[in-house]
Amino acid sequence: MTGVIEFGLDTFGDVTVDGGDQRLHQAQVLRNVVAEAVLADELGIDVFGVGEHHRPDFAVSAPEVVLAAIAGQTRRIRLASAVTVLSSDDPVRVYERFATLDGLSGGRAEAILGRGSFTESFPLFGYDLAQYELLFEEKLALFLELRKEAAVTWTGRTRASLSAQHVYPSTESGKLATWIAVGGSPASVVRAARSGLPLMLAIIGGMPLRFAPLVQLYHRSLREHGQPLLPMGVHSPGFIAATDQQALDEAWPHYAAMHNRIGRERGWGALTRAQYDALAGPDGALFIGAPATVAAKIARVVRGLGLARFTLKYSLGTLPHERLMDCIRLYATEVVPAVRSVLDGGASPT
Repeated sequence: MTGVIEFGLDTFGDVTVDGGDQRLHQAQVLRNVVAEAVLADELGIDVFGVGEHHRPDFAVSAPEVVLAAIAGQTRRIRLASAVTVLSSDDPVRVYERFATLDGLSGGRAEAILGRGSFTESFPLFGYDLAQYELLFEEKLALFLELRKEAAVTWTGRTRASLSAQHVYPSTESGKLATWIAVGGSPASVVRAARSGLPLMLAIIGGMPLRFAPLVQLYHRSLREHGQPLLPMGVHSPGFIAATDQQALDEAWPHYAAMHNRIGRERGWGALTRAQYDALAGPDGALFIGAPATVAAKIARVVRGLGLARFTLKYSLGTLPHERLMDCIRLYATEVVPAVRSVLDGGASPT
């Protein structure tokens, strides 16, 4: 999809360290996330996304509450989840919370729905992982009905039935902005197209341009299901500093610690510096480097995949808040203008 490209920032509220390498309390991390979003709004970033987790290394378990706090201190930036784990939540309550956020923010809320790459919320809220697919299928179907903002009659296996039930508040626009986020599953891409929802690709490993077959599948599935052409976005991790070497060196210990901690849970091998440098190279999924380096990489991916939105997951493990604020400034003031210039036909960043 061509046209005006939106640029966003995403965070999971990663628990960071202070200048003395001491971990911050999660409460301070939450306050820092709000400050980061306020800065992003001041600098003209289009979208700010907050993810949902229920574990000690991420501070945000209730994205809508954090986004509501941000709404009260910002004016124009769109406020999104990144993502809402719909499978382990109640679609009615999710819709009510986002409709409330939409009202408080003057129509800036976006629900980005997904199954989540972490599963700690399932036992926490009493859901059976054996119903992983069924839970998302049924709850998404109900959420789509709720988006119509009319009386809902619905029956399924994963929650109580509804009979001509209205849900409040409604949105002023009449329909809540909603996306589906997917990893690399073709079935999930087809589901997004069938549902008539924009697609957000989470590209956190491998080569971003190798996701082109999923893009083609999405477009083909939209046509097959009689849906209009819809926007697509990419969410990828990254970090920006004055030089490539500074960015790589500053992010490395924090990213590696996060990667290896999660890797121990999932059976991955330990990340080496050579692997990290390759991921941050021209064809990798880490957008780490100087502004010109990151801008050139984003421009290639936006063009190569036909994106309408690119969001940088700028929080990388314990990387300190002050470095994150510097990253946001460079992204907004140098990277985004450079990408826009390239996409408008200007010279590539150098």
